[in-house]
Amino acid sequence: MAHSPTPSVDNFDRKILDIVQVSNRTTSDQIAEQIGLSPAAVQRRLKRMRAQGIIQADVSVINPKAIGYAMTFVVQVTLERERVDLMHNFKKEMNANRSVQQCYYVTGSSDFILIVTAVDMEGYDNFTREAFFDNANIKSFQTNVVMDPVKVGLTIPIDDQQD
Repeated sequence: MAHSPTPSVDNFDRKILDIVQVSNRTTSDQIAEQIGLSPAAVQRRLKRMRAQGIIQADVSVINPKAIGYAMTFVVQVTLERERVDLMHNFKKEMNANRSVQQCYYVTGSSDFILIVTAVDMEGYDNFTREAFFDNANIKSFQTNVVMDPVKVGLTIPIDDQQD
């Protein structure tokens, strides 16, 4: 499988990314003033970085507790068989499940790490029945209940680098 080349990101792009990942509502005029480019140049760079997939999405981050999703779970999942088709099916199911906030295919003692949200323990129990107990390829899963989300980060540390 061929990988496309990594898009080129210069120091101006890095500065723009550092600003918009904290708040994508920052205007081009405000960004331009902070980094020393024209607003039009900032807009062109943002458009290019969106087209290249460097900026994957412009979203609003919702406080889960504010809408009744008070519980977060970190779940380690081990599959019975690691056939490509079964792994693909599991990934597809996790992508489609709205309770799954993040899904990572990992090395180590488990195959996947999931971040799952639910209103309460009953909601999580329903999730496990649908996602795990009804799936013959789930060997085991281990759940950690988040007691205090000390840091939930969405920003990538961006340093100026020499081009």
